[in-house]
Amino acid sequence: MARLRGGAVTAVVMIFAVTGCKDLQDKGTSGAPGPASGGAAMTAADSLTVKGRAPKTGYTRARFGSAWADTDSNSCDTRSDILKRDLESVKFTDGDCKVSYGVLDPDPYSGKEVTYRRGRSLVDIDHLVALSDAWQKGAKYWDAGKRIALANDPLNLLAVGASANRGKGDGDTATWLPPNKSYRCTYVAAQVAVKKKYGLWVTAAEKAAMKKVLATCPGQKLPTGGNPTKAPSRFTAG
Repeated sequence: MARLRGGAVTAVVMIFAVTGCKDLQDKGTSGAPGPASGGAAMTAADSLTVKGRAPKTGYTRARFGSAWADTDSNSCDTRSDILKRDLESVKFTDGDCKVSYGVLDPDPYSGKEVTYRRGRSLVDIDHLVALSDAWQKGAKYWDAGKRIALANDPLNLLAVGASANRGKGDGDTATWLPPNKSYRCTYVAAQVAVKKKYGLWVTAAEKAAMKKVLATCPGQKLPTGGNPTKAPSRFTAG
């Protein structure tokens, strides 16, 4: 996607530019989100279904399949795809999949430059909509193929600084926003895009928080693109 540093790769979100209310990144693995008309993020947020949070009972990471499955069949795992999409000055080990070095310039969550080195990384791959949050807002009722798709959809993934990301946990917009205020519009638009694409609901407090952020950037676009919402049948989940 256009650089989601806040949104989607070619394979998805997709990612946004790190300057406030801009589109997701320009780099991308196949399937990056495309441009949308101004104000589309607020319109999409308004359309999200509101319900209470369901119990977390039954949630495990395994319910979304093995981590970083190559669901787009490009011979690189999903984590490698996102690192290649989001980092600058990338260097590889053994071909063009395993990233050994790169720079987040800047980290969308903190606004600071963060260096990635394989094996001692200060970079996380964040699920913009946390899998536990998704589980409590509809995903527990899905089949495995859809859950695996969500976990590996570039539209829902972003390389970020580990330090800023660790405070997020499974928070939604009502409980956590990036410390980098200039990135919040992009971040919220990406969450809205993922929830709309997959039919996830939001709580009343979450929708209110989304609209409060998006009201500061009324022309905010909605990232699009990413992978299909059902993973190939060869992938299974626990």
